[in-house]
Amino acid sequence: MTSMGKFIKRLLLALILLIVAFHVLVAGLLLMWKTQPINNSMFMLTHRLSGGSVTQKWANYDAIAKSAKQAAIVSEDSKFSQHNGFDLDGIEAARKKNEASGSMSAGGSTITQQLAKNLFLTSHRSYTRKVEEAIITVIIETLWDKQRILTAYLNVAEFGEGIYGIDAAAHHYFNKSAATLNRDESALLIAMLPNPKYYGKNKGDKRLRNKQRIIQRRMNNAILP
Repeated sequence: MTSMGKFIKRLLLALILLIVAFHVLVAGLLLMWKTQPINNSMFMLTHRLSGGSVTQKWANYDAIAKSAKQAAIVSEDSKFSQHNGFDLDGIEAARKKNEASGSMSAGGSTITQQLAKNLFLTSHRSYTRKVEEAIITVIIETLWDKQRILTAYLNVAEFGEGIYGIDAAAHHYFNKSAATLNRDESALLIAMLPNPKYYGKNKGDKRLRNKQRIIQRRMNNAILP
């Protein structure tokens, strides 16, 4: 074997070991976070490194209003309680939409996939990131139950500039705790999730208010874990 061939072999081995080490770290953190509050994520870390401040306070499952959990499911992942981390119908629909547009504008991501991205990855869209997201999604679904996944998602999701988690959002926008959110407030906060920085400064936006109404109409259909 030539020296170049040996170098490439060593490089590939180092890359494989690095990937394995990363996933071992992910699994270790998930095991710790199975019972402990999560007060940091890749999105929060990126925000801090860019010079911003982060506001976040952990709220347990029972300290989050039922309406907020219902709103999250009907808006972000209607089959959340039935699937194992992947909505195949949603993925297929997103694939067709991306092929038609020639971009990766649609992701078809479940709540678990979004949580994997928020905790460990970045917002950069690529097929490589989607593969990594899928691997972490499997690990999350293996180690956590659905209540923990939904709780973690609502606690690390971004609801505005530097505002992370449903409790911080409830205090910021309504001066109340996540436990006391009503249906209108819950629907509005969840409707902000696709573009929280923009909607946080434009709460009267017609698209936001229309989505809020749609979420409210569907809320009773949510199957909670």
